[in-house]
Amino acid sequence: MSHHGADASGSADALAVLELLAQQAPQERFAELLDKARADDLPEPQLARLERAVHLATGVRHSQARREQREAGLDALADTARDLTLPYDLDGLLRSIARRARRLLDLDLTCVTLRGTHGVRIVHGTDGALAGTGPVDCPGAFEEDGLGGLVHVLGAPVWTEDYLADERFAHTPAVDAVVRDEGLRGVVVVPLRAGDTVLGLLYGADRRARRYTAGELGLLTSLADLAAVATEKAGLLDQTRAEVTELERDSSRARTTLTRMRYIGEAHRRIMNLILAGGDLSNVAKAAGDALDACVLIRDPGGRTLASTGEITGLDEEAVAKASLDAHAGRRPVRTGRGGHEGYERHETYEGYEGHEGHEGHADDERTWVAPVIAGSEDLGVIVVRAATPLTGEDERLLELAAQSVAFLLLIQRSTAVAEGPVRDELLDDLLAEPQHAPQQIAQRARRLGIDLRKPHVLVVARPEGGEQGRAVVWASSYAYRMAGLKTVQGGCIVLLLPGVDASAAAKAVSGELAPLLGHPVSVGAAGPGWSPDSVVRLYQEAMRCLDAMSALGGTGAAASVDDLGFLGLLLSDDHDVDGFIESAIGPVLDYDAERFTDLTRTLEAYFASGASPTNAAEALHVHPNTVSRRLERIGELLGPEWQKPGQVLEVQLALRLQRTRDVLARRRAALGDPRPSAATAASTGDR
Repeated sequence: MSHHGADASGSADALAVLELLAQQAPQERFAELLDKARADDLPEPQLARLERAVHLATGVRHSQARREQREAGLDALADTARDLTLPYDLDGLLRSIARRARRLLDLDLTCVTLRGTHGVRIVHGTDGALAGTGPVDCPGAFEEDGLGGLVHVLGAPVWTEDYLADERFAHTPAVDAVVRDEGLRGVVVVPLRAGDTVLGLLYGADRRARRYTAGELGLLTSLADLAAVATEKAGLLDQTRAEVTELERDSSRARTTLTRMRYIGEAHRRIMNLILAGGDLSNVAKAAGDALDACVLIRDPGGRTLASTGEITGLDEEAVAKASLDAHAGRRPVRTGRGGHEGYERHETYEGYEGHEGHEGHADDERTWVAPVIAGSEDLGVIVVRAATPLTGEDERLLELAAQSVAFLLLIQRSTAVAEGPVRDELLDDLLAEPQHAPQQIAQRARRLGIDLRKPHVLVVARPEGGEQGRAVVWASSYAYRMAGLKTVQGGCIVLLLPGVDASAAAKAVSGELAPLLGHPVSVGAAGPGWSPDSVVRLYQEAMRCLDAMSALGGTGAAASVDDLGFLGLLLSDDHDVDGFIESAIGPVLDYDAERFTDLTRTLEAYFASGASPTNAAEALHVHPNTVSRRLERIGELLGPEWQKPGQVLEVQLALRLQRTRDVLARRRAALGDPRPSAATAASTGDR
């Protein structure tokens, strides 16, 4: 071949290489060009020039690839820098950085780790088995050992061509297991720096053996530096957001608390205004109940209810008694079912309380509170509250203020009672005097004290059995004022004239409150009701006879009325209420006979006449003994299971005799032609 032909052929070969280079053909096309030239026995000089052209083209390709990679890296760095101006959250920003690092170096898996207080938080890229799982916790060994440990020691990027085969660093089974499961080989780790502090690490990994160039390490380092800045920024942003959120919550809580405190102040002001305007305990209980959205009971030291806004169903009195002791010991409200260590701070301590296991009433315990009513060191009682919903700390503060208001009102009542005591005592003394004062003057004095003697009233006589009388007299003055009654002292006994119709209940109430206060027994007798000033003397005499009768019968320290003494009460009473005695003793039997036309009354008479023998009673009545037995069972249902006990059986027999006598008198009156109806006729016909 001529020199000219050789030059033309060489130019053609160089042109072919340039064409492949311009087409950005893969490296295999250049190899194919060389193989074809060798197959065509191209002369050595031409073949050498072709090989030189291919070598230069390969260098150009590598330079172009490096330039493109640098351009991509610069783009990624620019994008990351722009991200710093966006309101990314920390996790989102780290995911973006990991994704860019994976694409920048064509890695199979990337992640960013940040050291946290409870381990290391990992943000994964989107490729590989670990991809897309989001932030997870991993063992601290992932950073303390292996390549991560070297980075912390050296403070510079570290890489390995084959992780499992590299012995330059310490291996841990946990990390090696992750690498083996993922099939990873080439691994590179770059620190995220903030000054001299390493905030975390940027990991990149390939599933093939790979050597990482200085340019690649430089790109990752720059990306990691930006990631560190972004991490600090995002962390500060998250912290700022958290602080703002907490400030908003604090502000909301403060506004709520301020609103509640204003409400408490207004409610307390309303209660105090009620007291100053002359309101009683019922008014205070209603005002407190409205403010707390609760049912309120005001109780005295003996546990008796002085005022209420309703009935608390299912109230555990044992729990209330224990809570009352704890409340007085701590001088603050206590929830039932809880110890004395709690108070109005409990909304922080018992958040999410579900009650005692196995305690069926825990839901009510959560809403039931007891507040002590205390004046100095004196126990004046308690307030029991059942709220519609569990009380807040501010509600408990209002409950405490309500208890103080009740104590204030009780002290006012006591002071008023002491101030008016002599006047009230003189009025009752005049009512008990014989001969009595002018009725008009008595009525006028009573009206000035707010007492209407034309309404039903009972008289109670209390005799403390031992101890000094002074404390009992002070209590009686307060009690009489509280109950809108009168009090005096006669012959060592406290005399109380109280509104009401149930003398027995009044006696028990006085005994139940006075005896615990004095710490020794108190004998109490009562009589009534009466409906006029003239009846006071009679009631007093009956109550005194009742008290003397109890003492004679060994009932010292007991409380009873004339009606409670049965036939003895009939004898002690001035009006000898025969109708009332018969009604109380055998009234249910008489009513049953009148309604059903039965012979239970006659059966009772025959039963007692035969010595309490059902058989003999059956012979006298000409019926079968089983009939008598069934009738006696029915009588037991009507009169109660203890109707044959000695005390009650005596009253039953006496009532039967009185009833029989009244029937005889009624028949005689009818035989004499007296047309007037009588109580005996009404009783025998069932018009009761």
